[in-house]
Amino acid sequence: MSSTDQVAESHVHRDDVASRMGMWLFLFTELLLFGGMFLLYSVYRFEYADQFHIAAKELNIILGAFNTAVLLTSSMTMALSIVAIQRNQKTLSLVLQIITIVLALFFLINKYFEWTAKIHHGIYPGSEELLSRSSGEILFFGLYYVMTGLHGVHVIVGMFLIAIMARMTRKGIITHNNYVRLENIGLYWHLVDIIWIFLFPLFYLIT
Repeated sequence: MSSTDQVAESHVHRDDVASRMGMWLFLFTELLLFGGMFLLYSVYRFEYADQFHIAAKELNIILGAFNTAVLLTSSMTMALSIVAIQRNQKTLSLVLQIITIVLALFFLINKYFEWTAKIHHGIYPGSEELLSRSSGEILFFGLYYVMTGLHGVHVIVGMFLIAIMARMTRKGIITHNNYVRLENIGLYWHLVDIIWIFLFPLFYLIT
């Protein structure tokens, strides 16, 4: 290997390390954001335990469980897409990325129907139906809409980013020896899935 090649390889290596560090820093800020919300939820959950339990009964556990399975599967397909590109299996990696996007879309569609059903029954922030209920139930559904809504935004962003990665994979920009960007987006997607794994029991499985 020539000295020029060694310098180029060293430069790429430094860029990869900086990219990974930047992504981990970003993920840390996301954890702080949702961590603060989880802490707020815990405080109100302790103060209004019975009322939170009553409100949680109105959520559809089956839809919540299905969405959990969908996101866990999407996390697996995303991880497999990275393994595929590492093995220089470009087509397989691209297919798996597209499957991940489709699964994310299924999640959003299910969430749309769930939210629509609640709104149809007059259960949404500021509604007369919700304001007529106890303080704990009002807080529960307020947190439900804010936290699941913010998570939904992250899912949409993740779909957009994975779509960009799929395009870059198709064009040969992401390859078996240049896949850090795909790896970083995979980390982001795993965080999105992990956040939902916490949201599901907090809102749907209160006992």
